[in-house]
Amino acid sequence: MSLDVYLLKKGMQNLPSGKRIFIREGGQNKEISREEWDKKYPGREPVTIEFPDDTDEIYTANITHNLNKMADEAGIYQHLWRPDEIGITNAEQLIEPLQRGLQLLKSDPEKFKKFNPSNGWGNYEGLVNFVHDYLKACVENPDADVVVWR
Repeated sequence: MSLDVYLLKKGMQNLPSGKRIFIREGGQNKEISREEWDKKYPGREPVTIEFPDDTDEIYTANITHNLNKMADEAGIYQHLWRPDEIGITNAEQLIEPLQRGLQLLKSDPEKFKKFNPSNGWGNYEGLVNFVHDYLKACVENPDADVVVWR
C-alpha cells in the first residue's frame, strides 16, 4: 500500500503526456527512462502507462505507507496522508508544515532511522527526499489544489 499525492491546476499540465515507465524501488514508484529500463532489465519489455495530454496534474509522487510512523514523529503525518481532515486544500497551506517537518527530519537522522521498516520497504532517506520534492513543488505552485490517494 502507498500514498499518492497530487498537485492539480486547472488548465496547466507540467507532466509529460504519452507512455511512461515506472518501477517500484525503495518503497516508492519511480519513473525511469527507456534507457534506464534497458540497462536494468536488458531484453525485457516494460509495462508502460499512457498519460493523457489533458490532465490538470502538475506534480505527483508516491511513497509507501510503511513510513507513516516516521512522518508522524516528524509532525507531518496528517499533512501528508490526511490533509483533507485538517482543512488543507491548496499547496500554500503545506509549505510551512512541510518545511518544519523536513527540518526536524534532517536535524536528527538517527532518531528517525529507528522508524525504518523492518521489511526494508521504504527508509529515512526516501521520506526525506519525498518531503523535499513535495515541498519544492508546493513552493513553485502555491495555488495548486492538493489531492491524496491512500
